[in-house]
Amino acid sequence: MSQYLVLTAMGADRNGSVSELTNLASECECNILDSRMAIFGKEFSFIMLLQGDMRAINQIEARLPTMAVELELITMMKRTSGYHVLDKTQMYSAEYTGIDQPGILKAVTAFFANRQIDISSLKSDIDPVTNNMSASIEFTVNQDTSIDTIETDFLELCQQFDIQGCIHKQ
Repeated sequence: MSQYLVLTAMGADRNGSVSELTNLASECECNILDSRMAIFGKEFSFIMLLQGDMRAINQIEARLPTMAVELELITMMKRTSGYHVLDKTQMYSAEYTGIDQPGILKAVTAFFANRQIDISSLKSDIDPVTNNMSASIEFTVNQDTSIDTIETDFLELCQQFDIQGCIHKQ
């Protein structure tokens, strides 16, 4: 029976750290179902959703702490109960750009939370020279949700912050 583990690692951005982590997953006979990596300043963050039988998951849980010490990483692991593939037929992307202001990302994420819409991916950036920010948020709606209403309300929110926004189908 398949077991699932979310593994997160953070540390100095050094060449080879992600390779070492993915190699460990492979050696433990875990399948990497999903992964993300990002650089923040001089640090990197890496997250993987792993699948394996109980022996494989137990093995990576036992071996990761030693590797984390060797690579000077902070790691966290959490077992999860399952994995479901997102329904791409109802997946959309909301994007916005403009001059950065405190509270925009908070308001946008609250916009989706208040409508019971789950965010599946979020990426935001700020250009430190121009103070321009941009964000992209992927989300899935159920078939009963009116995407036209969501889009109208989202554009009104963008106007409140004097930013440009749009929603489009993935």
